[in-house]
Amino acid sequence: MLFPSYVTLDKLNTINKGNLAGHLGIEYIDIGPDYLRGRMPVNEKTKQPLGLLHGGASAAFAETMGSVAANAVVDQNKFYCVGIEINANHVRRVTDSYVYAVTKPAHIGRTTHVWEIRITNEKKQLVCTSRLTVAVIERKE
Repeated sequence: MLFPSYVTLDKLNTINKGNLAGHLGIEYIDIGPDYLRGRMPVNEKTKQPLGLLHGGASAAFAETMGSVAANAVVDQNKFYCVGIEINANHVRRVTDSYVYAVTKPAHIGRTTHVWEIRITNEKKQLVCTSRLTVAVIERKE
């Protein structure tokens, strides 16, 4: 099991309050043995002027999902994870409803992780595929 048992959806959803993830309406809806699933509304906060889901909102969603997952699998008393590189390919437009992201690890190392994030629409069609690299940083006492 990748995620420790103390990592719950309730705990994860409390960390979004008062930051970008909360502003965008991101919420975590499922956690499995090797994945984290979330959703984000497509609304006035996440659309660009043409009425489409903003690519930056998709990238922020992907980075949020990967960063939260990375931090959930390290010993948070000793380490924390921060994004150091992200890429995103936007392949389908979305104008309303929700988009859903599933993040899974491609690599979990001592000093870096690589997380793959797939964002889909309500019909489970691919909207954006992303890869996030995070640095694992030791906490200073």
